[in-house]
Amino acid sequence: MTTLFKSAKIIDPQGKYHGQVVDVAITDGRISAIGNALPVDENTQCIEQNDLHLSPGWWDSSVVLCEPGYEDAETIANGLQTAAASGFTEVMVQPNTFPVADNQAVIQLIRQKAVGQPTSVYPIGALTLGSEGTALAELYDMQQAGAIAFGDYKKNMSNANLMKIALQYVQDFNGLVMAFCQEDKIKGNGVVNEGITSTRLGLKGIPNLAEELMVARNLYLLEYTGGRMHIPTISTAKSVELIREAKAKGLQVSCSVAVHHLVLNDTVLETFDSNLKVSPPLRSETDRLALIAGILDNTIDCITSDHHPVDIEHKKLEFDLAQNGTIGLESAFGALLTVLPLDSIIQKLTAGRLLFGQPKVSIEVGAPANLTAFSTQDEWTFERANIRSKSKNAALLGQKMKGKVIGIFHNQRYTTA
Repeated sequence: MTTLFKSAKIIDPQGKYHGQVVDVAITDGRISAIGNALPVDENTQCIEQNDLHLSPGWWDSSVVLCEPGYEDAETIANGLQTAAASGFTEVMVQPNTFPVADNQAVIQLIRQKAVGQPTSVYPIGALTLGSEGTALAELYDMQQAGAIAFGDYKKNMSNANLMKIALQYVQDFNGLVMAFCQEDKIKGNGVVNEGITSTRLGLKGIPNLAEELMVARNLYLLEYTGGRMHIPTISTAKSVELIREAKAKGLQVSCSVAVHHLVLNDTVLETFDSNLKVSPPLRSETDRLALIAGILDNTIDCITSDHHPVDIEHKKLEFDLAQNGTIGLESAFGALLTVLPLDSIIQKLTAGRLLFGQPKVSIEVGAPANLTAFSTQDEWTFERANIRSKSKNAALLGQKMKGKVIGIFHNQRYTTA
């Protein structure tokens, strides 16, 4: 059977069809024809609607799927179906499972459970045993089993020497270290951004310095050791500046930002809604605008949903006691289109593929079909009914959205949103 996307506007900033309205035909999992008025017969699955757009498939560099161990919050099967409905053809899965994904057996289990799903998984192996920060995990063995990078989810590596050793060790097999940056002693018992809002609400604050100090330290270590480092979900203006300077020096550093940090600032905490408790915390409007500027000048390499399902028992609590995290797959595209131009969104939702060593996806005849279809004109409000995740801890509930995902073509088939 042939799948035909009819009169689709191509959004592929690096491709030769960028900005053109064309038909795209897919046969046996590959793009078989691109042109105008391509033929349709009884064996053609035709996707046609107003405002149809088509881009290379989207990539998310930080998704928590909870399985094994926390299936009450999410499962791999439902999480990947949610990702597909949200426009993501490939996702990197965090290692905060039970047991922690710090060995090849858990990495293999995650990959096996994803077989047959519309969205593909790329497991992240824990950097340290049990993600406890005391000894390196079996990094090379995990890479051989399919781990794409190594990091301890939302945990800072306080031991600078261990971080140095990790950066040196992974160079032997071209590994990549993900270094979450938040100095625990400076963070202390803080739960929100330190500033006017935290003072007014009487909540303990986390100063920007907690992040920036560790960004600076890790960049110094990278400069000393060489190798590659990815700094996930930065949240402050100074972090953007530090990474910009490091790139100017020629360091092989990349970074990401979470959707909610581009859309929200800490003033929304006035409601004490624990769904807004995230790590790093929502920052000031000055920081939010600096993150957007970092996207536009390419200091920030990619955007992640930072999708983290948390069950109701750990989320519907007093703000101080609630667990950090928000789901974000379902709302990612609709929220981004309210704050960024479309070309920048698509660039940052697809850039992670090359950052993490995977082949480039192209919209051209003969290329494997890895595509996301979407519209840009729909205006709607993100509500509980839009949530497909098992957990409902969405920071962006009630937010105005623009644009909708229509479906994806990946793993030899079309999956509708």
